[in-house]
Amino acid sequence: MNESVAPKINIAGTGISNVTLGETMDLFDAWIKSGEKRRVCVTPVNCLVWANNDPALKELYNSADLTLCDGVPLIWASKLLAKNNDEILRGRVTGLDLLPQYIARCAAQGHTQYFLGAKPGIGNLLKTESEKKFPHIQIKGVYSPPFAEEFEPAENEKMIALINAAAPDILWVSLTAPKQDRWIAQHFDQLNVKIAIGIGGAFEVAAGSIDRAPIWMQKNGLEWFYRFYKEPKRLFKRYVIEAPQFIPLLLQQKIMGNKRFVPKQ
Repeated sequence: MNESVAPKINIAGTGISNVTLGETMDLFDAWIKSGEKRRVCVTPVNCLVWANNDPALKELYNSADLTLCDGVPLIWASKLLAKNNDEILRGRVTGLDLLPQYIARCAAQGHTQYFLGAKPGIGNLLKTESEKKFPHIQIKGVYSPPFAEEFEPAENEKMIALINAAAPDILWVSLTAPKQDRWIAQHFDQLNVKIAIGIGGAFEVAAGSIDRAPIWMQKNGLEWFYRFYKEPKRLFKRYVIEAPQFIPLLLQQKIMGNKRFVPKQ
């Protein structure tokens, strides 16, 4: 890709970056090489529903350098809304795909990384497993903060200090959405990193502590069902109550007309 940032397509008022997984990783390489500082969000359907009810969250996603298409349903939505082929998302970029594949590329190209978040022990497990696969990988640090809906100022200061002492090229943040996206945006100017990205529950899958859905389910937009089957209690609200709210948002946009999203420069 020649553009420093991919164009965004309006889906329910949130701009989703029209970029493939390979292009995303190429952009990461270019940003790290040039020293550019970038903020990236991984956005499934639920994030768009939440953003529709939260103007500040919508602005957070719309102002991100990349707002990635985490799920086949967003591709389907873009096809429903599109007036031409340029308005159809060209591929999904899930955290579950991006994290392990870019960890491998970091190992090959010498990019440094930091793992922030997830349950205690998961980040260290991911670090250990990554170092087994890639002996020369540079993982500069791991930290799992205590669970809290909102961190105390002292905890925020501790996390920022740990990250800045490591000064990684890429900071992977696993605090669940939208908490991770808000935390990154609130502290972005203080972080000594080149790329900061919220990655959701991808640590557990990449570390091997949770199985991923079969390929055929991934390709047919059923990965959410597999995750719900594995963790019904935790994901009931997200998939049964919140996700269906996406449908009337799409229909409203389809009826009222689709305006192309123009990201802030």
